[in-house]
Amino acid sequence: MTSPEIELKVLMLASLNGDAASHRVLLDRLSRHLRAYYKGKLARIGRGAAEAEDLVQEAVLAVHFKRHTYDPLEPLTPWVHAIARYKLIDFLRRNRTSLTDVPIDEADEVMAHDDNLSAESSFDLKRLMQRLPEKTRCSIVAVKLDGQSVAEAAERCGISESGVKVNIHRGLKTLAALIAKETRA
Repeated sequence: MTSPEIELKVLMLASLNGDAASHRVLLDRLSRHLRAYYKGKLARIGRGAAEAEDLVQEAVLAVHFKRHTYDPLEPLTPWVHAIARYKLIDFLRRNRTSLTDVPIDEADEVMAHDDNLSAESSFDLKRLMQRLPEKTRCSIVAVKLDGQSVAEAAERCGISESGVKVNIHRGLKTLAALIAKETRA
């Protein structure tokens, strides 16, 4: 049996060569790995599975949009892990989680990093976001892109805080489905 690194790298290379089926399998397997990673990290700071699921969706989207930056000569899992860490750091910043909430053995992983999308990926994201309902789009932009709190987003979008949370969760799932659909085409 081959290692997960080898299996994932083979899927990534096939994906980069235009194999939509491999891309779907890659994103599915990465989702499982990332879900376990985020649940473990967030449980240590008293956060729940719903937040872990949001981070999984964000990381999978980032892998999809940033796949062109992957160097095929390098191992895949450290590249994915770096994206996952940066998404976790962004989450901690957005939620104003203090470094004192992070266990000491995890503190070295929490550092500043600029995780900007390339112009091409930003265009893809904007195009896909236009396909979402207005309130859903507003919720995602406010919280996930602009870094506002859920309360601030609720006021900005004119909906309840629970509505913002639901919109983000459903919107990220819809975006993931749209990406999967486009990779099949």
